This record gives sequence, structure tokens and C-alpha cells, in this order.
Amino acid sequence: MSRVGKYPINIPEGVNVDIKSNVVTVKGKLGELCCSYDDSHIEAKVEDGKVVVSPLSQSLTARALWGTTRANINTLVKGVSEGYTKNLELVGVGYKARMEGTKLVLSLGFSHDVDFPAPQGIKISCESPTQIKIFGVDKQLVGQVAAEIRKYRKPEPYKGKGVKYENEYIRRKEGKKK
Repeated sequence: MSRVGKYPINIPEGVNVDIKSNVVTVKGKLGELCCSYDDSHIEAKVEDGKVVVSPLSQSLTARALWGTTRANINTLVKGVSEGYTKNLELVGVGYKARMEGTKLVLSLGFSHDVDFPAPQGIKISCESPTQIKIFGVDKQLVGQVAAEIRKYRKPEPYKGKGVKYENEYIRRKEGKKK
């Protein structure tokens, strides 16, 4: 039995959830998101201001999709009501970030600056030259953008220089021995 799937999803005030056939559409103050689910194994319905997800059978597939579907719908509801944020830090001498319109310009020690255009639905801001804040309603897209920015210069284990997540721990290695 799923431990996640059995809990109903509370719908906050100002959020509208619409379920038609196998598509869940969630509208809120920050935007609109939708996702589909496997309606041959899972049933989702809105009851008393809550979304209830239940399996149609006790098969292994239905039980596996039960918790996954509930988690996906919960992610949509949280995204349109609160949004998701990822914070990145630039560590290293001369490493800087700045915004030029909707384009993020990174100075990461290369012979040229790296330009990263912000995708639709993502807001990027630089609170300081070494801090980058990524905000959006789609959790997957926010994480993907953060991973793509981090990929330009991953943190290295000897000095810890690079682009890292805010609370990321970099395992340090010992340098050369004399």
C-alpha cells in the first residue's frame, strides 16, 4: 500500500483544479500547469476542496503509479500557489554573474563570457555578483535550468571553485604532498 498516495492533497485558496479524462489542469495566482496520468490504473477526483487519488486495482503497477500520480499533482498545486526556487553560488576569484535583460551573463574564468538565455516561465535574478536565484512554477524546469547553469563550471574538489547549489557540500581532496 502506498504511504504517499493515501493522503489527500489540500487545495489552497485561489487555486483551481480541473480533472478531465486523464489530464489534471491546475490554475493559480502564479500560472497554469497540467499533467496527464494513467487512467487505466489510477482515479483522481476533487472532493471537498481536496484532490483524492486512488488505485483502480491492487496490481503492482497500479500501486506504484498511485503514489507517483499523487506526488505529481501535489507538485503542480504547490507550483502554482507558491512556486519553486533554486539558489546558486559562484565560488572563485573573478567569478561573477549579471543580468542583461532576460539573459544571464556569467564570467567563469574562460576567455569569453557565457550567455545563458532564460527559458519561458523562468525568472533569473542576481542578488549579488556571486548569487543567482532561479524562480518558476514548474519544479522540473527550475531544476533543469539550475543544472544547466551549474554544468558550465562544476565545483572542483581541490579548491572548491565553480558554480554550486546554495547548501551543496563539496567533498574536498588533499593537494600534492611534498
